Amino acid sequence: MDILSLQQIPEPSSIASNHLRALWFDLHGDWNSAHRIVQQLEDVNAMWIHAYLHRKEPDLANARYWYRSAGKPFPEGQSSAEEAAAILDALV
Repeated sequence: MDILSLQQIPEPSSIASNHLRALWFDLHGDWNSAHRIVQQLEDVNAMWIHAYLHRKEPDLANARYWYRSAGKPFPEGQSSAEEAAAILDALV
């Protein structure tokens, strides 16, 4: 699955993974729903998505906290789209 495939899924309810559902909401411009989902999860991938979302917000101090929690470097020079693709690759 790639970003375009995820984005083209018509309804988030058909996505079994909370992580993928959070990315779906983000790709559809619903930052708040994406954030609500990852706030309820406690694994490293959720922390990475959480960091990504705060980077897009932008709340860079909060993003840096979540990158550290996820054990990921701050993605200097990487676009949000590139990071979303990297997150998706890690999830599937």
